[in-house]
Parts: sequence; structure tokens; C-alpha cells
Amino acid sequence: MYAIITSKPGQYSALVDESATIIESYEYLFYGRLKAIYQLIKMEREGRVRITEDDPPYISNSVPTKFLEKFDTLEQARAELHHLVEFGNLEADLRLCEQPAAEQ
Repeated sequence: MYAIITSKPGQYSALVDESATIIESYEYLFYGRLKAIYQLIKMEREGRVRITEDDPPYISNSVPTKFLEKFDTLEQARAELHHLVEFGNLEADLRLCEQPAAEQ
């Protein structure tokens, strides 16, 4: 089972627990500016995603993965990600990261 988690640089970061593995990370660029990091994760079982603010007081929440939209295949998750970032003629691009953003 696959899902998508999102981090927004300068606002918050998302980190999955040991119940899932990051498969791919993408930078979302809107008119050349980095707006988000999307991570496609493979879930071995239900777990939690920790969302932590980037600025003090670094408030953190732990969200169950049962609330994430799930996909049977990696291809379905990729298709959904591309669908999320398409806005007609607006300049919106996804750039595959060489390693998961959480590890950079």
C-alpha cells in the first residue's frame, strides 16, 4: 500500500515512522519557487506521521496513517501526485530528488 506525505519548507516537515519506507521524494516548484516536498511512501502497516513546525516553539503532532489516502500501486500514487500539481497553464513542476528529502 502506498501514500503521499507533504512537507512545506519554512512551515512544517512530515516524517513517517518505522511502519513505512520513503520510496521517492519530489520537489514541487511553482513558478520556479520551492513550495512543497512530496514523499511517496510504501506502508507495511498502519502507523503514524509526525508533523513538526519549522519555527519555534516547534509544535508537533502525530497523525495516524489511517487518515491518508492510500493507493494499491506506486504508479497510482505517482498519477495522483501529478494530478495534484497540474493547474492548466500555470508553471508548476515536479522534480524528482535523488534521495528522500528527509535524508538530505
